[in-house]
Amino acid sequence: MGKLIVPAGVRGDGKVALIGPATRIKPEIVEGLVSLYAEHPDEMPGAELIVYPSVLDENATGSYAASLAQRVADFTDAWSREDVDLVICARGGYGCVHLLDYLSTDFISAHPKWLVGFSDVSALHALLYKSGIASIHGGMAKQLVEDTNSGFGAYRRVFKNFVESASPMLEYTIPTHPYNIPGEGRGVLLGGNLAVLNGLGGTPFDIMAESLRQDVILFLEDVSEPIYAVERMLYRLHLQGVLGKVRGIIVGQFTDWKSDRNYESMYDMIHERFTEWGVSCPVAFDFPVGHNFRNVPLVEGAKVCFRIDREKVSLEMKI
Repeated sequence: MGKLIVPAGVRGDGKVALIGPATRIKPEIVEGLVSLYAEHPDEMPGAELIVYPSVLDENATGSYAASLAQRVADFTDAWSREDVDLVICARGGYGCVHLLDYLSTDFISAHPKWLVGFSDVSALHALLYKSGIASIHGGMAKQLVEDTNSGFGAYRRVFKNFVESASPMLEYTIPTHPYNIPGEGRGVLLGGNLAVLNGLGGTPFDIMAESLRQDVILFLEDVSEPIYAVERMLYRLHLQGVLGKVRGIIVGQFTDWKSDRNYESMYDMIHERFTEWGVSCPVAFDFPVGHNFRNVPLVEGAKVCFRIDREKVSLEMKI
């Protein structure tokens, strides 16, 4: 892949598109985001929010935000509009993988702009990276509406400042964790939801396998997966050679799991496997990315410096 395209900052008069590429969205979340733009425009990026049909509850189809045709049409229209600088995915859930058959990398690369989302949206991040476009793994409509202070400043402020910057940069520093492996790593930041990315293994969108071709800092998170299921997915990465090649691993938030007969916690299992496999690159546990409000924006494809010592973990992203 050639040089990564970094979308331009959101213009003061630029528009923001809200689309539903996956699971249906609660109407109150959509209404809350519309209200934010109407009542607190200074807190939101861009000048106007465009609400696409796929986020409206009356268009929901089963568990999906809308029919596949509508979801594809909304993404295609939002992505191709010259007046739209930012596309926000309303929520994840399941369904983004359906769109991959209908969105070519040529189409994506012809209209570079910021896309933000996480969880199931990891499938779209993989598509954008393969198309040569940087994207934002970060909070969607619910986090923007129900924003709380996560210790890094209010999410809306951090997000707005980043997407509106002509030279975006993010830097995070967090306390260390007992399971961390100290060291320093540099490379391209890639990752997202482990189950979603695992499902793309062996396809043209297998971004975790990029570590076999270049220096990668890999970040992972997940929700509602049993400990054994996460272990199974990590085994694939181990047997594929990914965990032996990455220059650093960010273990984010794994939430809504239950202890089992083998492990008290998810982190216990991950730590044991990494120790058994001789993972020697820098590893940071409990990084604030994942399915809770400790979910800081990360840029897929950014060049990063990742440092871990006995006291802290730092991640610097320069785009």
